[in-house]
Amino acid sequence: MKSWIQLPKEKLIEKLWAAEPKIKSILQNSKHVEEARFIIFDYLNRLERDLFNMRSDTYFVNLNIIEKRNAKECIRVLSNVMRTENEYLTGTSPLAMLFDLANETPEMPHKINEAFLCEFIALFRGITGKSGKHSTSKEIFKMKDGRKSAIVRSNQLDDYASLIRRYSRRYKTGFDRNIIRQRRELKKDILTYFGAEESQWQDYLWHYRHIIKDIKTLSGLVRLEPGEVEGLTCAMENHIPFEITPHYLSLFNKAGRTDYDRQIRAQVIPSLQYCQGVIESRKMGIDMDFMGEKSTSPIDGITRRYPEILILKPYNSCPQICVYCQRNWEIKNIDDTVQMSRKKIREALAWIQEHENITEVLITGGDPLTLKNDYLDWLIGEVAGIKHIERIRIGTRIPVTLPFRINEGLLEIFRKYHEWGKREIAVVTHFEHASEITPDSLEAVKKIKLLGMNVYNQQVFTYFNSRRFETCLLRKTLKVSGIDPYYAFSTKGKEETIDFRVPIARIEQERREEARLQPGLVRMDEPVFNVPRLGKSPLNAWQDHEVIMILPDGRRIYRFYSWEVRLVTALDYLYTDVTIYDYLKRLAADGENIADYSTLWYYF
Repeated sequence: MKSWIQLPKEKLIEKLWAAEPKIKSILQNSKHVEEARFIIFDYLNRLERDLFNMRSDTYFVNLNIIEKRNAKECIRVLSNVMRTENEYLTGTSPLAMLFDLANETPEMPHKINEAFLCEFIALFRGITGKSGKHSTSKEIFKMKDGRKSAIVRSNQLDDYASLIRRYSRRYKTGFDRNIIRQRRELKKDILTYFGAEESQWQDYLWHYRHIIKDIKTLSGLVRLEPGEVEGLTCAMENHIPFEITPHYLSLFNKAGRTDYDRQIRAQVIPSLQYCQGVIESRKMGIDMDFMGEKSTSPIDGITRRYPEILILKPYNSCPQICVYCQRNWEIKNIDDTVQMSRKKIREALAWIQEHENITEVLITGGDPLTLKNDYLDWLIGEVAGIKHIERIRIGTRIPVTLPFRINEGLLEIFRKYHEWGKREIAVVTHFEHASEITPDSLEAVKKIKLLGMNVYNQQVFTYFNSRRFETCLLRKTLKVSGIDPYYAFSTKGKEETIDFRVPIARIEQERREEARLQPGLVRMDEPVFNVPRLGKSPLNAWQDHEVIMILPDGRRIYRFYSWEVRLVTALDYLYTDVTIYDYLKRLAADGENIADYSTLWYYF
């Protein structure tokens, strides 16, 4: 697969027809596209029928069963992208493009790109069982009885485990001794810069007062890359908020970006591309509310997408602003003006009181733990006082960005309202990478867990944590730190966050090839795509989403079905993904061996 992204277009065209000469012949010998469509569908039907036909004269009789399974998937996807209904829905016809390409229409090579060709090379190889995804050797492992077979199997499992360790050694956790030492040195520099003492570092209010919001302060403490300076300059000139807590800044590498802090920096330093995207959206009047939250808000401060749970948003800011935030359209700089009035909150609480089907409230925002303890005591107490509420979730990134906020006053509030057998208070946090889990974060989580509360993690699967087995290390580190992996979110279609977006195929590959090697209690998180207005659609099964089109630029269009698909009809959503080709090119440019990702094309 590595050679594909390095080949010029004319070579890829040669590979395309070499992969499936039969389809080229059909296209060349058909009078028009519709005749070709009819013949190709007939051909694909015969291929699928022959896949599991045991007659000795069938093409697939000696093919590895896993390669057969992959062929069936590829036939399904290829059939999807050639259906007239999907052409109508998406306004494009790959079949017409392939027809013109096979018949050497002069302008056609200029209308498609390398990403498009790679997708169809993969599909053509896949439908004929030549993907190379699995060995065709007959010497494959078979379960047998007896100790000898058990030893063979144990050795194979050791190979799998060694694979995890080999990759994981490339990455760092926040418990790495060298990283801890470097971060302590940077912490001293930050305290010196602000004229503070060690004791003040433990005071979360001190961190609030010294949130970094400008380039001068940031560049005075850590070395910034030229691209980071460009992005920050553009952000400041165009009033695009960015904020970094002193604690989170101490996780940077002082001397400049390295492999272990690349994902940390990317989360809080807006790139030039991000800023330009925001500026363009503002100029064009584009609504950046990708999830359509304004259309799922029955009353100010509430978002509801599910039968028994809703979101309550009392505060629209955070001590630290994440660049890729789903709510970047409403998150503001930290100040008192972003707190919803008590009058509005009381109206929202009254609405919850009137709706007895609501059994769970997620208090989020913004980060609600930015609020003072007396206000939180009142708010959580009001929610807890509603008889039909049995669970209150606190959605917060405080354990990551400012763990010292988990103080005795806050713990006392949790202790007051977490009642065994009656009502659960749970914390849902957001660690993106194992390098963010620090001794201070661990201490904060321990304090919460000692109250008998559960702590869950929601990861956003972005480019910066998507390398092989990178998220596996996060899960493992979370679990031994008392945090349960809960959701892994696919990056969505917000154009300004293109730097972070990853093909859906990659999160599926990660789940099936990497996470599956971990114990069940470690890989508890569920990969999901959050469908605008409708909510989460699981990525574990193709029945909940399907590729319906491949555009001339190689982007896949998916049809997603909401969680309601088995209860009601016609609730679907079309999503245009980023290309696998561009993702692999970016990995290669960053020094990754993209042969490690060779099966990526075959996840749909």
